[in-house]
Amino acid sequence: MTTPTRVLVLNSGSSSVKYQLLDMRDSSRLAAGLVERIGEQTSRLEHTCVMSGETREQNGPIADHDAALKAVAEELSRDGVGLDSPELAAVGHRVVHGGMFFTEPTLIDDAVLTEIERLIPVAPLHNPANLTGIRTATALRPDLPQVAVFDTAFHTTMPESAARYAIDPRIADRHRIRRYGFHGTSHAYVSRRTARLLGKDPSEVNVIVLHLGNGASASAVEKGRCVDTSMGLTPLEGLVMGTRSGDLDPAVIFHLARVGGMSMDEIDGLLNKRSGLFGLCGDNDMREIRRRVDEGDEEAALAFDIYIHRLKKYIGAYFAVLGRVDAVAFTAGVGENAAAVREAAIAGLEPLGLAVDGGLNASRGREPRLISPASARVAVAVVPTDEELEIATQTYELVGKKS
Repeated sequence: MTTPTRVLVLNSGSSSVKYQLLDMRDSSRLAAGLVERIGEQTSRLEHTCVMSGETREQNGPIADHDAALKAVAEELSRDGVGLDSPELAAVGHRVVHGGMFFTEPTLIDDAVLTEIERLIPVAPLHNPANLTGIRTATALRPDLPQVAVFDTAFHTTMPESAARYAIDPRIADRHRIRRYGFHGTSHAYVSRRTARLLGKDPSEVNVIVLHLGNGASASAVEKGRCVDTSMGLTPLEGLVMGTRSGDLDPAVIFHLARVGGMSMDEIDGLLNKRSGLFGLCGDNDMREIRRRVDEGDEEAALAFDIYIHRLKKYIGAYFAVLGRVDAVAFTAGVGENAAAVREAAIAGLEPLGLAVDGGLNASRGREPRLISPASARVAVAVVPTDEELEIATQTYELVGKKS
C-alpha cells in the first residue's frame, strides 16, 4: 500500500489562489502555480510542473474560488499528480488570523471553521478568503485531511507584557484587542534556518528576524520562541511598509476625523493603501526607489531614510528585549534582494556587534548565507524564506501524528 507523502499547500486570497504541491520525503516541489483576478473577465492561471519544467497558462474568466480550485485540480491531473492521487496526504491551508485560540497547526472541522469565522472582524480581508479555499478544497476531497496553519500561531508565545496594549483589559478582552503578529510561518522558518546556518540548535540561539516585503515585520526570537513582534492587532502596526504606515500616534486618526473631516473608511484606506513608501514618494517598489535615490531624487531619498530609521529602531529595541543576540536575519523580497537596505539598516550599529561585509552583502543567491565579517560579534544573515515549505512541513507532521 502506498504511503501518502505529498501535501498540497493552498493560500487563498480575496481574488487569488497560490498553490504548491510538495513531496515531503525530500521536501521537493512537484508543481506550483497562481490563479489571479478571480471573478473577473481577465482571470489568469499560471501552472508550472516542476518535474518536467513545463509552464502552462490559461487566460479567461474564472467565476469564483470553486472554479479556480477545480481548474488547479485539472492542471495537477494533467501532470499525473491530481487531487485524486493516493499519494496525497493532506491539504495545508494558510490562514492569516488564528487569534489566541489556535497556537499550532490544526485539523479542520466544523468547530475550527466557526472559530475562524468569528475572527473575521480582526482579519476582514484575509480570513473570509481563507475560509473559501478551505470549503472548496474540502468539497473536492472530503476524505482528505484539511489542515489550517495560522500566520499568528508562532507569535502566541509572546509574554503578556509584549502582547497586551495599555488599555482597559476588560474592554480589550471583550473585543479581542491584543498584539497577535503576522508572517508567523516565515518568522518560524527563518529563525530555525538561521540557527542551522550557525551550526546550532534553535533552542540555543536568539535571533532578530526582519521579514521585509511589501508587508514588513520584525520579530525577536529567544531560543526558538517568539517573545515580541512588530505587527499587532492587524498588519498595520510596526515597520514602514510598501503601502502601510506602520507605527503611528493613534491621535492622528482622531485628528484626521475631527479636523480633516475624513470618514473611518477613508482613514483606513489612507493608512493601509496610500501610506508607507508609496505614500511618501509614490513608489512601493524598493528597486525603483533606489534607482531614484541614486539619481538624486530627494523625495525618494527621504522615504528610504524614514524606512531605514524605523528598521534601526526595531533592531535596537529587540536587542534590548532579548539581552543577547546571536544573529540578525533578513528575509522576504526586499530583505533577500536589496543589499542597500541591509547595508543602511546595519550601518552605525557596530557598538552592538553588528557589521556587514560589502562583498558578501553584494552577492546574490537562493541559499542562506552570512554577510557579516568573520570578526563580527553578531552574525548578519540573508535567509530566503519558504512559507509554503513551512506550511507543508507543519501539515505533514500533524497528519503523521494523527494517523
